[in-house]
Amino acid sequence: MHCTPAPATWLNRVERFFRDISENRLRSGVFTSVPEPVAAIDAYVAHHNTNPKPFIWAKSARDILHKAIRAHSRLSSKKNATLRQYCTGVTNKKAPHL
Repeated sequence: MHCTPAPATWLNRVERFFRDISENRLRSGVFTSVPEPVAAIDAYVAHHNTNPKPFIWAKSARDILHKAIRAHSRLSSKKNATLRQYCTGVTNKKAPHL
């Protein structure tokens, strides 16, 4: 099961930005010194910032928090005892008294 927490969505945008710099500017260039790729990155960022597209949240903070609370309650409920057992290795059997 894979879940990207809502706060991590901005990180995805950052990763995509660095991917775009790598693919669109750095891999296509031939650089003979360190200042050249630095200048290429600066030029890419300046060009990218001429027409900025702000990140717009699709959901309100309230909706995101409610979804996180619902997910937490489902994961911690008795309905998912098997999942917890699998993830933690804990069983519902009583341990023998020592």
